[in-house]
Amino acid sequence: MITPALLPLFAAIPLLCAGLTVLVRRAVVERILMIGVPLASAACAAGLALHHRSEPVIAHNVGAFAPGIAIPFVSDAASAWLLVVTGLVTAVCAWYLVASGEDRYRFVPPLVLMLVAGVNGALLTGDLFNLFVFVEVMLLPSYALISLTGGWRRLGIGRIFILVNLLTSTFLLIGVGFVYAAAGTVNLAALQGRAAEDPRIGLAVVMVLLALAIKGGAFPVHGWLPTAYPATSGGMMALFSALHTKVALYALYRTVAVTYGEVPPWVWALAAVVVATMLVGALSTAAVGRIRSALALQMVSGVGHILVPLAVLSAAARSAGLFYLAHHVVTVGALLLLAGAIEHTYGSGRYDRLSGLLHRDRGVAIAFVLGLFSLVGLPPTSGLWGKVALVVGLADAPPALAGVLIGAVVVASVISLMALQRLWHEVFWGPPQTQYAPDDPRLGRGEQTDLPDDVRIPTRLAAPGYALVAVSVLMFLGAGALFPFADAAGQALTQLAPYVEAVLG
Repeated sequence: MITPALLPLFAAIPLLCAGLTVLVRRAVVERILMIGVPLASAACAAGLALHHRSEPVIAHNVGAFAPGIAIPFVSDAASAWLLVVTGLVTAVCAWYLVASGEDRYRFVPPLVLMLVAGVNGALLTGDLFNLFVFVEVMLLPSYALISLTGGWRRLGIGRIFILVNLLTSTFLLIGVGFVYAAAGTVNLAALQGRAAEDPRIGLAVVMVLLALAIKGGAFPVHGWLPTAYPATSGGMMALFSALHTKVALYALYRTVAVTYGEVPPWVWALAAVVVATMLVGALSTAAVGRIRSALALQMVSGVGHILVPLAVLSAAARSAGLFYLAHHVVTVGALLLLAGAIEHTYGSGRYDRLSGLLHRDRGVAIAFVLGLFSLVGLPPTSGLWGKVALVVGLADAPPALAGVLIGAVVVASVISLMALQRLWHEVFWGPPQTQYAPDDPRLGRGEQTDLPDDVRIPTRLAAPGYALVAVSVLMFLGAGALFPFADAAGQALTQLAPYVEAVLG
């Protein structure tokens, strides 16, 4: 039976399990918990999603303090949707970390579980200050994880990640403080519609939104993301892409929906940002020469697509945005895990050091091209329905705004298709590869040497990527069953009376 008092367990259990993995240093226990906890979180969230078909919102005030003062945990169709997606992809990324052996680096399993706790708490909190707290719970283990995996370059790039996130967190905390000073509360339900009514509260909320936009990787403050993420390993980059930016984007959705309750007055500024984010990410993809750098820039372009529905006050648009967010988490995660398997086997992700993998690793090539199809919105993948839903949802905007936004979605998709053709041609097409950089047990990656005919990407490394590509195809085939849940999530962000009643009573 689902009761609101159980909601804090989504954050508490991963934290307790993180402590357990520190005390019990056994590989089998660490691996079971690192994969099992996010998988259990996704399963429980699926139960929540089903429960919300009869009860739209459930909330629990920790410690039974008065509503508006207590720490609120709130679940509705939107938060349950994100909990399912992030839990599932986190479990698959943890599976890849086990397959690649990265889970044996010291404290990786407890750090991953701490990250899960922060994500779950951020998705369920109904309070801006506690959003800041859970974001910090996410970031603290991430500072260690980014320095544990990847090449030597990660140690220098890690400083960028830490510096950007520390400064942004400071800005976020200042914004939350200004909201409290202007409104006397940071409880989201108590802030319903007040940003549109009071310019002081509106300005304070905009500071919070700007901090979240930086964490999400929106233009023009996106440069840290394609610089920092590719310096980690493929598995860790997939984990970060599924969690860090997506939590910030969800928080943007929730904060705008509740505090404004209408299209914000700065809608054209928002439109300019999202259009630039889509186009800059798509165009920049053509200028890089590494697989994961190209995918990082596609992440930036995806941020623009996900944020587009904020410019439209309709449940259809926001449902489309949440469906697209889920599709993007799955698709980019799949491609990054496959890219990690390629790098692990051949010693590089550079275009000029890879060639003809279609002939050598046909299964990986087929899965990868399906992932690329999904990014640009081609069947038989979830990307098709994601793009179609966005275009249909954006049609609810005023004609001029709808024309700009829909045109940007189409143009960005075409540019991405052209840019990703280069990746496919350089890495998977062309003559058979003759050189690779095998892993030296003593010194790490060695120099380029002749590639033996029997070297292939192991199935154990490719399987996690295959699994997420299969999820994308299933999302395409089962869109009719999934869209009612996405529609319910969009309704939860536009029909706020049940949310306010559940939190404040």
